[in-house]
Amino acid sequence: MTSSSDRTGAVDEVGVSRTYEVRTYGCQMNVHDSERLSGLLENAGYVRAPEGSDGDADVVVFNTCAVRENADNKLYGNLGRLAPMKTTRPGMQIAVGGCLAQKDRETIVKKAPWVDVVFGTHNIGKLPVLLERARIQEEAQIEIAESLEAFPSTLPTRRESAYAAWVSISVGCNNTCTFCIVPALRGKEEDRRPGDILAEIEALVAEGVSEITLLGQNVNAYGSDLGDREAFSKLLRACGQIEGLERVRFTSPHPRDFTDDVIAAMAETPNVMPQLHMPLQSGSDTVLRAMRRSYRQDRFLGIIEKVRAAIPHAAISTDIIVGFPGETEEDFEQTMHTVREARFANAFTFQYSKRPGTPAADMEGQIPKEVVQERYMRLVALQEEISWEENKKQVGRTLEVMVAEGEGRKDGTTHRLSGRAPDNRLVHFTKPESEVRPGDVVTVEITYAAPHHLLAEGPTTSVRRTRAGDAWEKRTQEAAAKPAGVLLGLPKIGVPEPLPEAAAPACGSH
Repeated sequence: MTSSSDRTGAVDEVGVSRTYEVRTYGCQMNVHDSERLSGLLENAGYVRAPEGSDGDADVVVFNTCAVRENADNKLYGNLGRLAPMKTTRPGMQIAVGGCLAQKDRETIVKKAPWVDVVFGTHNIGKLPVLLERARIQEEAQIEIAESLEAFPSTLPTRRESAYAAWVSISVGCNNTCTFCIVPALRGKEEDRRPGDILAEIEALVAEGVSEITLLGQNVNAYGSDLGDREAFSKLLRACGQIEGLERVRFTSPHPRDFTDDVIAAMAETPNVMPQLHMPLQSGSDTVLRAMRRSYRQDRFLGIIEKVRAAIPHAAISTDIIVGFPGETEEDFEQTMHTVREARFANAFTFQYSKRPGTPAADMEGQIPKEVVQERYMRLVALQEEISWEENKKQVGRTLEVMVAEGEGRKDGTTHRLSGRAPDNRLVHFTKPESEVRPGDVVTVEITYAAPHHLLAEGPTTSVRRTRAGDAWEKRTQEAAAKPAGVLLGLPKIGVPEPLPEAAAPACGSH
């Protein structure tokens, strides 16, 4: 319970609630953390700024990523754009958290002295206190914890979706991939107790959530901290026993920990969806060894084969890095070969970028940018071709699609709605005559396939109203009835953000 004294900094001198905006960069772990940051601020009395406020909020929070090379430039560019606004609004506060804050610490305030608060990945629960301290002391507050202070799921949350939710089962990573800085920023793996995870899921389902995504840096390594090598498969099976939970997904697993008991649990648990995101990174054994990845091409393709044998309609996606130091043309061709063999439904492809503090940054054989770009374009072209061919196999199939919010950018002009099939493929379908809400489920027949989506242009076969749709409707009505916080700038109205299911994979997937 938040006391009135805790809310002092969330109310201005005339008693109007101060507004906040959280900007998220990076993986699903950051998206989940941002839901917690929003929950913490609202619990402290702040009010979310209307969509599209673009810096007009009284408090702007950046939840940063440190995995990509341009992360620093993006942050400081955005901070620079807010500097003039802050000079005209003395009460405005800016906070920077996440992986880049954990890494750069005091550097952020040196480069952007107008920042009020810098906090790390281990102490997101301190944000309201740090904002209040910065306001009273009138100086920047920098607080970076070296170990986890509270498991994120124990903190208040403001979920972005009424019908789908992230559930963290672990934080941190025990791997030592040479290209990845995440273990240094998120720490060693810490697992939640299974009972706590299942209690959170049951509470979410009671609120109307019908789809959950289990989240971890290496989600299927779950249990290593508990001393149970089969803990993850047991958790999947336990999710199958929760009444009202229709869809279970997870991200991102590591091939090293992808054991047969997990495949069996996926195949035998009806609400575990026929979808798998499993990072490849490279198809070359030489490069995998240099990356310090503990599997080889044969092992990876063997897992794919087993999954497809057990779950024939599974859609498998991956992550691939192009241009890792020392990668030869032959190494790259091994990646292309693996992609042809695996036939991924889609792939998140990245050009290797140096990250200071990682072993790969100092390796010999850094690849010229033009070579990396050329290889990257060849890989993207190959994957586009495969994605389209795999999607064409869906034409004629009848699928149950969970209606989503904000997934179809052209839905308004095409008179369609959009949602996700069980295998997480994006489906655009003709808007039925009866009312359909996000979270409801429709049955449609696929009539056309593109590389990144499917179309169902005929009439909807059936519409099933769900408790998830009821939850979305209730939230929408409550939001419409609730007075918004007062902004110092012009308020802007926008469509609520959808749950970013297609966000970049969890950084643990690297």
